Amino acid sequence: RANQKTDALAQAQALIAQLQQANLGYSFPTIEGPRIKEVWDLRKAGLGLLSNVPGDAKPVACIEDTAVALEDLPAYVSEFEQLMEEFDQRSVFYAHAGAGELHLRPILDLKKKKDRQLFYDITLSTAELVKKYQGSLSGEHGDGRVRAAFIPLMLGEANYQLLKEIKAQWDPKGIFNPGKITDAPPMNEALRYEEEQEIPAIDTLFDYNEVGGILRAVEKCNGSGDCRKSAEAGGVMCPSYQATRNEKDTTRARANALREFLTRHQAEGANAFNHPELKEVMDLCISCKGCTSECPSNVDMASIKAEFQHQYHKANGIPLRSRLFAENATLNGMAAKVSGLSNWFYTNSLTSGIMKKMLGVHPKRSIPQVAKQTLRNWYKKEYPKLVLPAIQKGRVNLFADEYTDLLDASIGIKAVELLVKLGYEVKLVNHVESGRSHISKGLLDRAKDLAAQNVEIFSPLVSEVAPLVGIEPSAILTFRDEYPRMVDPIHRGPAKKLAKNALMVEEFLKREIDAGRITAADFHQEPKTILLHGHCHQKALSSVADAAWLLSLPANYTVEVIPSGCCGMAGSFGYEAEHYEVSMKIGELVLFPKVRKAAEDTLIAAAGTSCRHQIHDGTQREALHPVEILWAALV
Repeated sequence: RANQKTDALAQAQALIAQLQQANLGYSFPTIEGPRIKEVWDLRKAGLGLLSNVPGDAKPVACIEDTAVALEDLPAYVSEFEQLMEEFDQRSVFYAHAGAGELHLRPILDLKKKKDRQLFYDITLSTAELVKKYQGSLSGEHGDGRVRAAFIPLMLGEANYQLLKEIKAQWDPKGIFNPGKITDAPPMNEALRYEEEQEIPAIDTLFDYNEVGGILRAVEKCNGSGDCRKSAEAGGVMCPSYQATRNEKDTTRARANALREFLTRHQAEGANAFNHPELKEVMDLCISCKGCTSECPSNVDMASIKAEFQHQYHKANGIPLRSRLFAENATLNGMAAKVSGLSNWFYTNSLTSGIMKKMLGVHPKRSIPQVAKQTLRNWYKKEYPKLVLPAIQKGRVNLFADEYTDLLDASIGIKAVELLVKLGYEVKLVNHVESGRSHISKGLLDRAKDLAAQNVEIFSPLVSEVAPLVGIEPSAILTFRDEYPRMVDPIHRGPAKKLAKNALMVEEFLKREIDAGRITAADFHQEPKTILLHGHCHQKALSSVADAAWLLSLPANYTVEVIPSGCCGMAGSFGYEAEHYEVSMKIGELVLFPKVRKAAEDTLIAAAGTSCRHQIHDGTQREALHPVEILWAALV
């Protein structure tokens, strides 16, 4: 510990010298600044990586809490490793070694009779070893359902009887947590999986072959309950649970329900997804993708929900509202041809009220207006007139997503002008929409077709030196996330290659800053304060740090990242009448209060079009896309 960086570095170098002298280790880097978080994130990622090993054998939580006195730890570890060899096991070690506490997980397939017995035998033998060293089988967490049966061994029969007497005094009818701590059944009974359970083959549009099918993708959930975090704990997952505090609205609940119905409640030849209970538990999943990065097992509930909707539609048809929301680009394209009339219709209280009622949109929602001139039309007319720099720094292929093109064209125009002023050629070719809205509503056949078209269009054009750059996070990140998993095998290779070079505009600009091709000298030095809200998909699949770094490039720009999760709008979710209340509750968790407290001259930044509309409806403040702020800062 040190109060000065120089002292901390001196202590680190002294420690490195000792380790090298003792020949302990082969690499001794010192990590500083923002990279420290990367080290901790790597540690957090470990459990997810282990849980995602292919096949049904997984690291099992049965002996992951053992603790012994620190001076006994080396001998305990040595004996434990010998024990694992006897069971033909290689255990995974995580540790709070400074406290003598270890997280140990054997690799077992609890669908197999042999491994179900090993589950018990390994735990019993470990308990006996811990007892030998007078340690604890539950050094950090509780005994719970798995380890409670070993309490008599660990504490002694007399102490165990005292626990039973206390339980009987306070809970004579045994109604509070029966079978926990006292009178616990054997740990290898009533497991999640049936003995020798077979995994049914389920056809899906998304490709789940990497994990062995959609059911195994669902089974990755280990029940840790990280999706039950409060908003105060930070992160995105799981917004609807943070608002409702209902277990039904967690990623875990959705995974458990899907696992149950896909495994045990499907009749031969029937649609495995056609269950109203699944529809109910999936209803408030807002596809934020927070679980893809924050769930220890990286359960991707967003794509699983899209797959569920796709399969459920096969049996029940596609609701009119879902079809209209999915086809918003087509409808907005038609409206843009008569933008004046369309916008009057959207904003007039009578006509907009009728439309909202017909579509099931909440009456308090404002309807986004279409652009008077689309981005594509502006580009055709005005881009040839722009003065390109004599020395160009590079070229980008712009993805004119359906939201920027038809609704937020002014943002797209400023993005093009910003890139040109900074020295980049901007190429905009004819292409189709992203398919994001179709994915969110489960119209996966149409989304797959759009994905294939975009892969064919952009693959010959896009490379590391000429990337595909997008303005709306949810649209451009579709290239990285869903496209490689939904296109046919013929397009899969090109889709994966394209995904590596599909960047949000913030990512591209940050890359160019790092390369020294964009500097603070490109921008004025007037002071500005910025509050930045990150898009959910940006947080899950990229990083808000790029946008924060980018916005702080101009001298005297101060950027604060709002510690918010999801804004609550989530595409069409927040517009839907039955979801409006939950949508606004999510916004009120962190985002709205923070924006309301901001000074009037503070700029509110949000890359997502849904985020900006939610901020407007919830706080009456206007949020700007980061490129708008940088465009205004150009010298």
